[in-house]
Amino acid sequence: MNGITDAAVFESFPGVAIDHDNIEHYRGILQRRLLVNRCADCGTWHEPARSRCPACWSTRVEPTKISGRGVIALFTVLHHGPPATGIDYQEGHPVAAVELAEQPGLRFTATIVDCKRETLRIGLPVELTWIERVGVPVPAFRPAEPRNA
Repeated sequence: MNGITDAAVFESFPGVAIDHDNIEHYRGILQRRLLVNRCADCGTWHEPARSRCPACWSTRVEPTKISGRGVIALFTVLHHGPPATGIDYQEGHPVAAVELAEQPGLRFTATIVDCKRETLRIGLPVELTWIERVGVPVPAFRPAEPRNA
């Protein structure tokens, strides 16, 4: 359980449909680790979490930490939405489906931070970061720092 009880996970994410397929994902978020299910038999990653691998139908799926790197596959800038701490719809709130480096087609949807509007584009390399909302860590992405070869 990595020190965080199931009860603490449920308490931290009220209103979220947490079940046996995704509880480790949310426990990981509380630890600032982004976990995505990966099949122990064929190696296929899949998001959202489900109890069977979509490629080989194995039930041996395991929450696995991702590298945190990817590229923006698609994005939108929200100007309307429900009130939420830390979101300014007047300025526009960028949300993207990030194709993760682990596997082509594996995408995770998150807020984009630290990115000027004119820089935001499909294909932009990004990296995982964490923001706080209502006292809970939330995965987000920012433009990636260049890597030294």
